[in-house]
Amino acid sequence: MIPFPRLRALLPVTLLLAGWLSTAGCSEPTGPVPLTGDVPEASRWRAEVLVEGLEHPWGIAWLPDGSALVTERPGRLRLIRDGQLLAEPIAGVPEVCACGQGGLMDVALHPDFANNQWVYLTFAAGTEDANRTSIARGRLDGMRLRDLEVIYANPDAKQGGQHFGSRLVWLPDNSLLVSIGDGGNPPTSFRGANIRDQAQNLGTDFGKILRLRDDGSPHPDNPFNDRAGARAEIHSFGHRNIQGMVRDPISGRVWANEHGARGGDELNLIQAGHNYGWPEVTYSMEYWGPRISEKTKRADVTQPKIVWTPSKAPSGLIFYTGNEFPHWRGNLLSGALRFGQVRRIVLDDTRAMKEEKLSIGQRVRDVRQGPDGGIYVLTDEPDGALLRIRPTGD
Repeated sequence: MIPFPRLRALLPVTLLLAGWLSTAGCSEPTGPVPLTGDVPEASRWRAEVLVEGLEHPWGIAWLPDGSALVTERPGRLRLIRDGQLLAEPIAGVPEVCACGQGGLMDVALHPDFANNQWVYLTFAAGTEDANRTSIARGRLDGMRLRDLEVIYANPDAKQGGQHFGSRLVWLPDNSLLVSIGDGGNPPTSFRGANIRDQAQNLGTDFGKILRLRDDGSPHPDNPFNDRAGARAEIHSFGHRNIQGMVRDPISGRVWANEHGARGGDELNLIQAGHNYGWPEVTYSMEYWGPRISEKTKRADVTQPKIVWTPSKAPSGLIFYTGNEFPHWRGNLLSGALRFGQVRRIVLDDTRAMKEEKLSIGQRVRDVRQGPDGGIYVLTDEPDGALLRIRPTGD
């Protein structure tokens, strides 16, 4: 194995934050959650390259035999076996819209995979002018997915290649959480208004976390099942673009990190039926200048645990329970696309107490804990890699 090069130079985050605040006519958002800028570097770790040659990898799932499935955003499902990336992709994956941020995204195995062989994939379906986040499942048979079926597709199509969400998390009752993005930034519109406003509309799936049964149907215990005009599959709402989500296996809590716009990325503790505010309550600012909302709190909105400003562009998220870093147990590890980092978030029950950064040097798309307890990272690059984080022992 060879060491992975760390990022040699980054603009100091303090300067980025100063530039963010100096935009003409803008004021610093204030609220009950302090803004998190730069943080100290973690010590006694190193990154090793396990596999190279992945084209914009997005998600990873381990098979019972120790091999791994990795999605590539352009539309391929790859197999890593015995430490080697097989040249031929898995056949039988759905056709994807590889437009902008869209394509083939997350991958997860059914909890009873050993018996049913179901592999679940999130993907952007359609065209750049009319696309939607979808979920398909197929039975893995050697190097092919058989019996492929689309079990969920956002009922409403959108334009453009932004904000698909797409993270998958299984719950103990074999129900499935999936994040659906808000559809994009202005001027992307829907029904005559900014599409992002649909995050507050329970009549659409944009800007939501959904809870589905394993066949894609709404879970019967969802909080809005009986509300007139609401989508039965909605679990929580008021989200922008969640690309990291994990269930703490100890407490059962579900955590998610999501992209803000300019500033205002969030770490949230997800609870059924809760409103997380976007875009009516947010610390974010428009990319072209002003604040998106003057409100950073409201009585009916659940506050984030962390607000990252400047934006780190959060990606994969894990709750660490491994043995290689004993003092990291019970911490969250959150990827960062923008600064090429993994953030270690120290928790005290449901409070985020402090952070450290692991500077990886390339865009981090996913962070996962493997079945061996190891910490694995996928880099979002044209020649992306699977890395493993190891202790240095010094």
